[in-house]
Amino acid sequence: MDNIIVGMSGGVDSSVAAHSLLEAGHKVTGLFMKNWEEDDDAEYCAAAEDLADAEEVCRQLEIPLRTINFSHEYWTRVFKVFLDEYRNGRTPNPDVVCNKEIKFKEFLDWALRLGADYIATGHYARRDADADNGGRRFVLRKGCDDEKDQSYFLHTLGQDALRRCAFPVGAMQKSQVRARARELGLPTHDKKDSTGICFIGERRFADFLARFLPERAGKIKTPEGEVVGEHRGACYYTIGQRRGLGIGGGGDAWYVAGKDIASNTVYAVQGHEHPALLARAVIAEDLHWIGGAPPPLPAKCAAKTRYRQPDQDCVISMLGPDFSRIEFERPQWAVAPGQSVVFYRGDICIGGGVIRAAE
Repeated sequence: MDNIIVGMSGGVDSSVAAHSLLEAGHKVTGLFMKNWEEDDDAEYCAAAEDLADAEEVCRQLEIPLRTINFSHEYWTRVFKVFLDEYRNGRTPNPDVVCNKEIKFKEFLDWALRLGADYIATGHYARRDADADNGGRRFVLRKGCDDEKDQSYFLHTLGQDALRRCAFPVGAMQKSQVRARARELGLPTHDKKDSTGICFIGERRFADFLARFLPERAGKIKTPEGEVVGEHRGACYYTIGQRRGLGIGGGGDAWYVAGKDIASNTVYAVQGHEHPALLARAVIAEDLHWIGGAPPPLPAKCAAKTRYRQPDQDCVISMLGPDFSRIEFERPQWAVAPGQSVVFYRGDICIGGGVIRAAE
């Protein structure tokens, strides 16, 4: 019997994860992490409601629930990075950083200090011993539910974290998770899935960002230099964005195709398939390999440049000690610097990096 601490978010996935571990005979403790101070954000941050749901689930499962506040760690190691990236004209992925710095670092370290053997979360992913290495190393696999797979957000996990974590719902379909929660009478069985920025909630994004990065009005131009509109601040926009541009006139929809932070200019083009929105290759930095080392290069594999994107065939080649060029078989649409490119071989996630530039 292992001692496992489960991250309880107040949602259905972590609820069923905790029950699955209990059913398997483990000693289970729940942990509710508070990673954001709401202040006047109660409309968007439902931490109090989530905590109440986590408490009720743990009461029904008859397991203890502990709470901890990681707000300072989240602010310094996730949110400040998030703001700096936007300030520099990139589009960061805070969920990836939160998993790396909070859930599978702070939470894991805290749990181990309390004597836990493992931590568990409600992520849709799987962790297996690597048969090619005699079971001494671990691989991260996609969740069995293709629509809910979250391996993209977990690609920065290393061997130490994988050795000590479990994903009890990773082999289940979301419909099975909800059905099991309903059978158990858990209050989270029909709770809406959370969306929006990790631990911050749903809100009007530009208005939220403006609280930390002041508005700076500027021009929206075509790549040829024609002024077609105005914007609130170039840092608020991301490559491929269609809504919120406010460009009138007929014809195809307008999309953000580029930004120049120095001149505070947003560049836009008409048409979803405009060549300015397509990239044959990307340069990635801050590379992480789950197995501990990159594959022999050049390496054929598949990759995603955004969550929920189908796998795209590509070739990875090394240009420097910490960055690579990834050339795709087919051009990729609206690649945004700051987002993650994540590599796969079949259903195994082998690592990833941060997109520096698109070619």
